Amino acid sequence: MELFKSINAHLSNLVLRLASVCLAALGLVVIYGVVMRYAFNDAPPYVEQVALLLVISVAMFGAAAGVHDAGHIGLDSAVKLLPAKGQFLCNVVVQLFVITFAVVLLYGCEHMATSTRHDTIPTLGISEAFRYLPPIIAGVLIVLFSVQHLLALFTKKATA
Repeated sequence: MELFKSINAHLSNLVLRLASVCLAALGLVVIYGVVMRYAFNDAPPYVEQVALLLVISVAMFGAAAGVHDAGHIGLDSAVKLLPAKGQFLCNVVVQLFVITFAVVLLYGCEHMATSTRHDTIPTLGISEAFRYLPPIIAGVLIVLFSVQHLLALFTKKATA
């Protein structure tokens, strides 16, 4: 369990750093596009598509890191009023829902990537499938991180 937690912590740290780099790059790309459009009247056609890829990356990688850190929105006021067994059950159900969401995300993105792999993003000259790479990576990480949370719930329950 400790090795799994350590690997997940490193993956979360890596993906959070990657999201930070993508966010910084997004800022630079947008500034570049605005300056080129309004100062030089020469808008580069690829800026919008690069920005879109970066937004997807920031959102997906940030979401995965948020799941690891349990930093997602938690509306647990009512759950805290429940007895320990009720809280445990609610936490398990939440993690199962998160895993289900991640599996559906993986399935949908894999399907879309497969069906669009022969199409290209015209202004970038790369496959449309690249749009689905960040959600696929995030989906895998979300499953791993949620499994870690589930294991922690059950090992705490077993040792309590």
